[in-house]
Amino acid sequence: MSQRLTERSIDHVVIERGEVGNSWRTERWPTLRLLTPNWQTQLPGFAYDGNDPDGFMTASEVGEVVAKYAAAVDAPVRTGTTVQLLRYASGGGYEVVTDHGTWRAPSVVLATGACNVATVPACAEGLPSSIASLTPLQYRGASELPDGAVLVVGASATGAQLADEIHRSGRPVTLSVGEHVRMPRTYRDRDVFWWMDGAGLLDERYDEVDDVVRARHVPSAQLIGSPARVALDLNSLSSNGVRIVGRLGRISDGVAQFAGSLKNVCALADLKMNRLLNRFDEWASETGIDDAVGPSHRFEPTRVESTPTLSLDLGEAGIRTVIWATGYRPDYSWLDVPVLDRKGYVRHDGGVVTDAPGMYVLGMPFLRRRRSTFINGAISDTEDLAGHLHAYIGE
Repeated sequence: MSQRLTERSIDHVVIERGEVGNSWRTERWPTLRLLTPNWQTQLPGFAYDGNDPDGFMTASEVGEVVAKYAAAVDAPVRTGTTVQLLRYASGGGYEVVTDHGTWRAPSVVLATGACNVATVPACAEGLPSSIASLTPLQYRGASELPDGAVLVVGASATGAQLADEIHRSGRPVTLSVGEHVRMPRTYRDRDVFWWMDGAGLLDERYDEVDDVVRARHVPSAQLIGSPARVALDLNSLSSNGVRIVGRLGRISDGVAQFAGSLKNVCALADLKMNRLLNRFDEWASETGIDDAVGPSHRFEPTRVESTPTLSLDLGEAGIRTVIWATGYRPDYSWLDVPVLDRKGYVRHDGGVVTDAPGMYVLGMPFLRRRRSTFINGAISDTEDLAGHLHAYIGE
């Protein structure tokens, strides 16, 4: 956004509580890699120029890219500056109070992202104190966990990745599965993001879908970015020895209770994946590229035990750690402007904040397009919002 504002000769400042790329450098586990291939790591005026376009960056490498970009566009970043309060200013505009002074501006952009705080379900209160409880933001590697088995709650990208990594370290792992998005790493010899990009799926706009609220809260796909381009789904996890159970409902007296709907949940995920593959096949046929890619095929349905596990005594199972891979939410504790809905999310129309003229939000899932969820979504999102902001302050 800073680059877009500079292009329009709009005076601005970027306030950062840590260093540039702070969350990628300090709040991710060391082995984490992007889900998107390197060729998709693009920003306004910046494209990947390395020698591994089909590889996947580590979290620290992403932090380096952000820092390199900030320097290249000479962004006016004030690092080590924490916003303590953002409120309406007397006479119009906004007042931003920080631990290093106060700014006033006619317009502000909230670019703090969607993953500031890990969400932990209420059932975590029933976990015995003898069992360690942590979130992915606290996880730094299997070797730092207490000895014993691990229960990972949540089977989207984060949960599936952690279950796989921890199991490979030699620990028994149980994965609690709720609603999830099954997606192949590759299809017909191409990465799944090659297909989504080419078929136009990532360019679908927020005002073109039936339920944008639902679309903005769809779980992240079961994918992993690895040099081997391996698939990561419940079948591969269970084949490797991870125990698969249903959605965690409650924990009482050291016993975890799970929903019995795992079979139906998995069948729905399989159905949606096949619909996506159908769309890819239709695009390949319409554009005449069928002969340039591999043959169409379908994947084995998710294997589910005929008799689901409904309860598990955590002590008897040797579980000493529970990891809550149950999603994230933004932190707006510093925002003193009435723009939040009842769930704590900013009310906005494609990034233009509702009922707060001159305020914008950026870096949220499906902000303006499906690709908003990924790094290169910033290219089109910032162009649109900077144009709107320019028109607003010019009125």
